[in-house]
Amino acid sequence: MTTHFITAEVDLQETQKELQQAITSELTKWGEPLRWAITSVDVEKQTCTVEAVVTADS
Repeated sequence: MTTHFITAEVDLQETQKELQQAITSELTKWGEPLRWAITSVDVEKQTCTVEAVVTADS
């Protein structure tokens, strides 16, 4: 099992719960999320940048 640092761009959602689900869904494409944080928001594009640490099978 290895850890990876991931940066992803996610579309903003109507509710906080929907945003959390969208982020989790995007990160699970790379592995199991250990932690993540929204590091920036682009209001014009309606997206946010998420930085995360995920684990994946080697």
